[in-house]
Amino acid sequence: MVVLLGIAIVACGALASRYPIAPAILLVVAGVLIGFAPTLREAHLPPEVILLVFLPALLFWESLTTSLREIRNNLRVVVLTSTVLVVATAGAVAATAHYMLGMSWGPAWVLGAALAPTDATAVGVLARHLPRRTVTTLRAESLINDGTALVIYGLAVGVTVGEEYLTGWHVTWLVVLSYGGGLLAGGLVGLLSWRIRRRMNDPMLEGIAIFVTPFAAFLAAEAIEASGVLAVVACGLFLSQVAPRITGAATRHLVVPFWSLSTTMLSSALFVLIGLEAQSAFRALSSTSMAQALLDTLLVAVVVIGVRWVWTYTTPYAIRVVDRRPVQRERRVSARQRTVTATAGFRGAVSLAAILAVPRTVESGAPFPDRDLIVLIACGVIMLSLLQALLLPAIVRFARLPSDTSVDEEIQLAEVFTLDAAIEAIDDTATELGVGELVTTRVRHELDKQRQLVEAAGSDGDPLVEHHDQYTSLSLTLLARRREALVQLRDERRIDDIVLRQVQSRLDIEEIRFSRAGPPE
Repeated sequence: MVVLLGIAIVACGALASRYPIAPAILLVVAGVLIGFAPTLREAHLPPEVILLVFLPALLFWESLTTSLREIRNNLRVVVLTSTVLVVATAGAVAATAHYMLGMSWGPAWVLGAALAPTDATAVGVLARHLPRRTVTTLRAESLINDGTALVIYGLAVGVTVGEEYLTGWHVTWLVVLSYGGGLLAGGLVGLLSWRIRRRMNDPMLEGIAIFVTPFAAFLAAEAIEASGVLAVVACGLFLSQVAPRITGAATRHLVVPFWSLSTTMLSSALFVLIGLEAQSAFRALSSTSMAQALLDTLLVAVVVIGVRWVWTYTTPYAIRVVDRRPVQRERRVSARQRTVTATAGFRGAVSLAAILAVPRTVESGAPFPDRDLIVLIACGVIMLSLLQALLLPAIVRFARLPSDTSVDEEIQLAEVFTLDAAIEAIDDTATELGVGELVTTRVRHELDKQRQLVEAAGSDGDPLVEHHDQYTSLSLTLLARRREALVQLRDERRIDDIVLRQVQSRLDIEEIRFSRAGPPE
């Protein structure tokens, strides 16, 4: 299964790079195809593994790479979509399942809560194609709305099983505990991690400390029955602000590639698992006919997607009536641009984990009502929501999104500011360190050359990243020539393999430095 999973990820990634198809869709299809093999269709991950292993890692990395400044700037939108929209979606699905599919209210709310939150991993595929504000809002929504959905889900499951009672005070307490406890647990674990890492000088040990942090935050919140999801998000956002002051280059060189590879593998595995579970749900269906189940799935998918579209084209106008400040008028977007936000309501990991965690029996020992249908509908809706990614290129063209030059402008500002700070400090720093005049002159000359590059980019009217891109391409090509010459020396037996590896290691460091100097994704 592991070998097939790796092959599927590589093959789907290669296809997605050649054809305009989202990798997530191809991975789901791969999961469906894997399910046709009788010996592989029994390979299922327990929902606890998804909640405890997959989600903390994925959400932590998303939190670390999300702009907290943009979250603050769009806080009202993020809060509304991650709370009110989640409740509205869960309620709409529950009403549909109760009145049109014949489910009792308990299982109907379980289905609604599981399908209410959007998926941060699936939203991440849009980062390269959309303005920063849009991507950050979508990411922040998908990071926070999981906590709201899981509160509703836990209450619905508890009521259905017979372990919970439904009163206003009880629901209020669960919400307060989930949000307050999750934020507190995440903040405390993040603070503890920061305090420990400040005293570390071993990149390997610090990398291990970073690795265990999201799982510690998740478990700490779960121990007090709070939201582990919110704890991981709070911890990640806190560390994203303080980590740059304590994390060294060697640690980043070790940690960033590890997390990029790990989260790519985990998210890809989840999409394959969605396809596998969808096929398994179709085979296990017994409470209704296949044709009726497909119609039910399509109906619920229309409700889930429709609620988001209605929300997107109603709440902004209501907010405009209430808040007419000039600063808010400047942040308004057109109706065309909102089509992207409406379409990006993908469902994924949290929905899958929640639906697989539905117990098979209630407290009396009877089967959980309509569990097979709930699992089938949820898997089907997840797959249908991901199919919206096929429409995104056309929708992005229709939206006529304005070009976002803010990142280029801020890169230019950062380059100028940091270079000026270094140039101003070079004499005092050289004196403090006892550096000779020859070395000081050499460093000053290098800084001046970089400053001239920044000024040239600004005067030409081109983004600085384009100049860096050309510089990087030339430098990497010349490094490749040096590498070929190095291997030639080894092949001619003029140097030993040990020497090759030592020199190659230095060339690798240079290559990594130049590769990371390119424009950000």
